[in-house]
Amino acid sequence: LPRRRHFRSRFFTVPMLKRIDVRHLVLGMYLHEFCGSWMEHPFWRSRFLLTDPKDLALIRKTNIREVWIDVSKGLDVTPGTAAVSREEVDAQVESDLHHAGDDQAGLPIDLGKDDALKPSAMSDELRRAASICASAKKAVVSMFAEARMGRALDTQIAQGMVDEISDSVIRNPGALISLARLKTADDYTYMHSVAVCALMVALARQIGMDEQATRLAGLAGLLHDLGKAAIPLPILNKPGKLTEEEFAIIRGHPEAGHSMLQPSSVHPAVLDACLHHHEKIDGTGYPHRLKGSEISVLARMAAICDVYDAITSDRPYKNGWDPSESLRRMAEWTHDHFDSRLLQAFVKTIGIYPVGSLVRLASGRLGVVTEQSGGSLLAPRVKVFFSTKSDLRIPPEIVDLSAPGCSEKIVGRENPDQWNFPDLNEIWSGLPGRPW
Repeated sequence: LPRRRHFRSRFFTVPMLKRIDVRHLVLGMYLHEFCGSWMEHPFWRSRFLLTDPKDLALIRKTNIREVWIDVSKGLDVTPGTAAVSREEVDAQVESDLHHAGDDQAGLPIDLGKDDALKPSAMSDELRRAASICASAKKAVVSMFAEARMGRALDTQIAQGMVDEISDSVIRNPGALISLARLKTADDYTYMHSVAVCALMVALARQIGMDEQATRLAGLAGLLHDLGKAAIPLPILNKPGKLTEEEFAIIRGHPEAGHSMLQPSSVHPAVLDACLHHHEKIDGTGYPHRLKGSEISVLARMAAICDVYDAITSDRPYKNGWDPSESLRRMAEWTHDHFDSRLLQAFVKTIGIYPVGSLVRLASGRLGVVTEQSGGSLLAPRVKVFFSTKSDLRIPPEIVDLSAPGCSEKIVGRENPDQWNFPDLNEIWSGLPGRPW
């Protein structure tokens, strides 16, 4: 039966975390976590005692500006040094997310131009989305192979993929977005393109882009990482720590993709998003260190969708984070990384508790989010299946937390890594294994 893998005991040491600027990082501190995606640094691990001057120098050369240190395991900052506690950050993030969730105007919108595409039930669209994911993966694999051989992109095939993915998102935005997250490490490069395409379409619709702009957003999502076709596979799929030279090659993929797409008749806005999706609002991104409004809207959207799918996906060197935890961490990085208004729209697009999030209800039952409700982003539909009181599985039951008279509510997120639920994805999707 599923049990917790780890239990707290009287010998358990609660981390004492502080967020500090990397300028204040010194040898002897215990690095608990980088404030940013693992795509932004060459370290295969993020928790270790900092003892090597080379590691300290390498951290300061990355685009990571802040880190979390655990002062219970290493040195503390000197008195007077600016630092923020975990509790302060969590309180602010929860406030920001719940503010977005309380905004009823932020629920998915109907742009009034897709009357031919009727809304689809989640269970029905999941089956269709599984088929779309399978065919899209084959098409993207072929697209990358053509790029490696120096051939120009077939824009008609690419746009056809975007249209098919977009139609699924219109019918039910949660289905394909959630299924595309279930990629293996080997599938990552290809299915990541499919997932970001779907996320871009959903975000474009959320902020009210017209049909043409939404198609461009989807195309930018599909093509944003084409430059990775130029990266040698041993580097792209390396399971351990990257060398400085290897990390530099990885960081060159936006410019490589931009060059690959130049001979094709790709819209300039899409080219720009492919080139600048790793720029940051504070100007510490790459390749051109653009800042704020210097970054196009499509590139700012792509930055959010790219990071979300990356950190929720399994990689050769790291398991993906839970969807709701990923969203919380992205909200934590917003002041440096992302356009705050677009991130708020993104939260409204996929929910504060995205599909697949493991949550604890007030009754003590655990459940996994299966769909956003039509009411509040704070009250999705949840399939409950486990009782923490009896420590046993219970018959699965769908609970619509937004239903009139429902007394249940979410009281917290749960970390799937602390529970042994091997069928968690099957529970929310109703489909066996990886269904595409």
